[in-house]
Amino acid sequence: QVPGFPLSGALLLPGAQLPLNIFEPRYLSMFDDALSSDRLIGVIQPALAEAESCRGPVQDLCRIGCLGRITSFGETGDGRYVVTLGGVCRFRVVEEVGRGRKAYRKCRISPFLGDLEASQDGADVDRKALLDSFRAYLDANNLEADWNSVERASTETLVNSLSMMSPYGPAEKQALLEADDLRIRAETLIAITEIALARDSDDIGHVLQ
Repeated sequence: QVPGFPLSGALLLPGAQLPLNIFEPRYLSMFDDALSSDRLIGVIQPALAEAESCRGPVQDLCRIGCLGRITSFGETGDGRYVVTLGGVCRFRVVEEVGRGRKAYRKCRISPFLGDLEASQDGADVDRKALLDSFRAYLDANNLEADWNSVERASTETLVNSLSMMSPYGPAEKQALLEADDLRIRAETLIAITEIALARDSDDIGHVLQ
């Protein structure tokens, strides 16, 4: 059983880091309780209205989320918590359990144990295609990147970091989370980016016409 933290459009992946700014009283209480026990939080998106396949036993939550462990914690002068969650493994929601007197939700989960195995080396990922897609997105949006850092990053770090940082919507984020392995996640990210670039190009064309 873990506390459930519904976050729309947020993506946490195993082995990655997610910074959070906590200010709602129920979630401050949730993090207090997690800090006093195993430091584990279940990050999961609200169910996607346009995708019935994402719905699970708890109808207002997606069926798959990611378990995170609090790896850093700080308090601000105005009562907020600034925390970082480290991705542990993905999980499937089995059921929601009683909250007792707590304001936040709890879920019984089934973890993806394969995520706990050694890191993937990404040998079967088309790294060049991924970087080409990333570069095309940056160029289209007049953005820059530290290419020295990008090129030094491992393929696993690159795929997961780009997936988490990508500016796409909840449905796309959920697809990236549910990808079976690193190669499929990379291919999914490339496909999503190509669709976004094509859509933006069409929008510009319509404006020019």
